Amino acid sequence: MPDSTTPASWIALANPKSPTNVGMVMRAAGCFGVSGVVYSGERFHHARKFITDTKDMHEQIPLTWEPDLFASLPAGAVPVAVELVEGAIALPDYQHPARAFYVFGPEDSSLTQAQVDQCRDVIYIPTRGCLNLAASVHVVLYDRLCKAGFSGGDELIRHSRDNNNRLRWRRD
Repeated sequence: MPDSTTPASWIALANPKSPTNVGMVMRAAGCFGVSGVVYSGERFHHARKFITDTKDMHEQIPLTWEPDLFASLPAGAVPVAVELVEGAIALPDYQHPARAFYVFGPEDSSLTQAQVDQCRDVIYIPTRGCLNLAASVHVVLYDRLCKAGFSGGDELIRHSRDNNNRLRWRRD
């Protein structure tokens, strides 16, 4: 685990329902270098055997159950609620903290007021309607990556692509 000053991010899922979404969250966690995923509630706990973590990220990134998500808040991490809340900061305007603990509500409900109140920041993705849980996680992590000044290249592409993909593009 990184020390309390190393840039890092964690995902916290409040009572997730769908093993499909949690599997996709785990895949996003692997793709974007998340340090860990924690979830609360019982619904996913009972449905976990159906997880669709096609890259087996649960073997590389901790996926743990915690009745109180904030009990697992890493040292130095800033809790950030991702929810459609009046007064929240639009994601394009948000500056991500170096160490972020992103808290997402369930697919079929919202975070509780108590959970929102425990967060230093509250952000939302400005869409017409709400995204599903996994899509929201992907968008937030991608925004974090872009704003951190990341740039890739052919080596990253070779490392990241599927074994069946050997495409090249030659610029003229």
